[in-house]
Amino acid sequence: MNKFEKDVQDKANDIVPSVVGFVASFAFFAIIFIIANVADVVSYY
Repeated sequence: MNKFEKDVQDKANDIVPSVVGFVASFAFFAIIFIIANVADVVSYY
């Protein structure tokens, strides 16, 4: 066991930041997709 395994700085679980990152990236692309679809629909009229 090395000294980095004995003295861990952050013992928090990584699930919450990974979920936040996934949701944020998904929301970003979803917003771009929605804006593109709205622009496509509006361009017909």
